[in-house]
Amino acid sequence: MNESLLRELVPAVIGVLVRRGADFAAAEDAVQEALVEAVRVWPDDPPRDPKGWLVTVAWRKFLDAARADTSRRHREVRVETEPVPGPGEAVDDTLRLYFLCAHPSLTPASAVALTLRAVGGLTTRQIARAYLVPEATIAQRISRAKRTVSGVRFNQPGDVATVLRVLYLVFNEGYSGDVDLVGEAIRLARGLAAKISHEEVAGLLALMLLHHARRPARTGPDGRLVPLAEQDRGLWDTRLIAEGVDVLQTALTRDRLGEFKAQAAIAALHADARTAEETDWVQIVEWYDELVRLTDSPVARLNRAVAVGEADGPRAGLAALAGLDPALPRHTAVAAYLHERDGDPVTAARLYAEAARSAPSLPEREHLTRQAARLNARLSG
Repeated sequence: MNESLLRELVPAVIGVLVRRGADFAAAEDAVQEALVEAVRVWPDDPPRDPKGWLVTVAWRKFLDAARADTSRRHREVRVETEPVPGPGEAVDDTLRLYFLCAHPSLTPASAVALTLRAVGGLTTRQIARAYLVPEATIAQRISRAKRTVSGVRFNQPGDVATVLRVLYLVFNEGYSGDVDLVGEAIRLARGLAAKISHEEVAGLLALMLLHHARRPARTGPDGRLVPLAEQDRGLWDTRLIAEGVDVLQTALTRDRLGEFKAQAAIAALHADARTAEETDWVQIVEWYDELVRLTDSPVARLNRAVAVGEADGPRAGLAALAGLDPALPRHTAVAAYLHERDGDPVTAARLYAEAARSAPSLPEREHLTRQAARLNARLSG
């Protein structure tokens, strides 16, 4: 097979798909899929018209992807924002795709990136934001993953841990990002919990349910972001909270502790507090200690600094924050909050304004801008 010929044909084939109505990114993905097919088929059955063959196969791949995306969106509409309690479907084609994309020939990081792009429908930018890495790094990771599996038969499913990581990232993107994927992630987690026994599946499902229960209170009627301490807890979905706590309690009685169980335990402590003042921050710090031990995640350490600031005072929180990389997303916003609680509104106002400039979403940017304006108004008055 002439690989140089394939490379030469790629731009022309992408151009044909774009002229037929595909956007550039979708056309590029479809042509990549066609190239994988060419690598498999051409050595035994070379086409007479390579370009025509690639155009035909790529266009078919594009149509299949478009239909799959439409089906996924229809499922999301059916699920809406209130997942029905109880067991999920025992068999699910989407869940099977998650397992197939988490192929043993891929590293976990590459499998997650490929699955989020190919099955989850997330953009490269959204995936990069979830990973806290540059967009170019994720693009390269996805390209390498596609090359790795180009000659592989997808008859070996990947491991459960990788699939859980993908579902977790899909949920996080749906919970705070541009695309509403929360209901779909919960549906798939239910299906996975009904199908297999794994120490962390129940922990992830509980975490999703407990976070999703607070969603109605996360934004005001005008779309403004409402911090946890200021949320109207009467808007929280007690039915989902009860289900999440029940799933978590059952999970904690068996198997070893994992990161999703630890995160779910933290979410359960927040859900259990009738008011922000009644939050058991000491226990939350203890659970963050477990989470840091399990993952050594910089995000977990950042959240732990907030919890320490609530449990032991803002100066203790600032001390915990001092050991973290200032470039970590939301680091500046946390520093602003702790400085304000420590009675330093000048520093806090400056840091809120700085954090607003690098906020990952418009609601968060507007919230931080309002915090800076509130303090500046108090200082000028």
